[in-house]
Amino acid sequence: MRLIDRDEVAQRLTYERCIPIVRDAMIAFSRGQTKQLLRSIIPLEDGRMFGVMPGAMGGRDVFGAKLISVFPENFAKGVQSHQGVVVLFDPESGAPVCVAHAGEITAIRTAAASAVATDALALPDASRLALLGYGEQAATHARAISKVRAVEAITVWGRSPERAQAFAAKIQSELDIPTIAAPSALACAVEADIICTVTSAKEPILEGHWLRPGAHVNIVGSSYAGPSEVDHDVVTRSRFIADSREGVLAQGAEFLRAKQAGLIDDSHVVGEIGQVLAGDLEGRQSADQITAYKSLGHIVQDLASAWALYTQAD
Repeated sequence: MRLIDRDEVAQRLTYERCIPIVRDAMIAFSRGQTKQLLRSIIPLEDGRMFGVMPGAMGGRDVFGAKLISVFPENFAKGVQSHQGVVVLFDPESGAPVCVAHAGEITAIRTAAASAVATDALALPDASRLALLGYGEQAATHARAISKVRAVEAITVWGRSPERAQAFAAKIQSELDIPTIAAPSALACAVEADIICTVTSAKEPILEGHWLRPGAHVNIVGSSYAGPSEVDHDVVTRSRFIADSREGVLAQGAEFLRAKQAGLIDDSHVVGEIGQVLAGDLEGRQSADQITAYKSLGHIVQDLASAWALYTQAD
């Protein structure tokens, strides 16, 4: 059985490679060509979780599952908060053939999915990126979004000004894009064309009345019903598009809170990013419209990424 460790994933699963992989996977998903179940999550103590995500790329294609733990406190220790494996099964024999590092795949493919959504929904000339959060996903999102838009400036905000400043310095050095730490979430987001919420916040950190006309928001940090990174106004003001509509209707915290408040119904989730990519659903409808992409993360993104590493030469 092949083992693909973290270093190999980081080296070979580049954004140039992963973005088209994720794009094709989400089109296949929205066309009903893949098979999957909603993720199962077991809550543990102290905000920790264990999740199982099974799926198949088709009836006769690769299938497998991601087994993943989420330990939020790992960030402070310099360790990935997502730990686990993606297990691939051969579609011909049914045998397990590969175990890949799920933490690194998740870090890269999540940002690649947001880049795919940004490319489809953000204004073509969007150039100012705001990152709410300064962890691993903030870094991967800076790298990925800069592959699909000519980013000219990045602002970052987090609860620790010192960590935000250190993150800004690191990203500016790596990407050669002017990057500053903002003193507040409002200051970070108010002038941005593209906003990514990539935190473990339990309550909203982004308010809808801050958003400029034409802004695009990637809502990423919360992956189950409960924690909500954005307020009702972000949801209600935006053309709201999911990675998985079924998933968001069941587990999208920000949507569910707005629905429970009586502000919207299920029709507010207008569809999936795969439908937009395939040309089956209109994405952005005007230059002033606010768009939002709700990312829960999806097993087809993991399977497609891991399968490419297993089967394809560089």
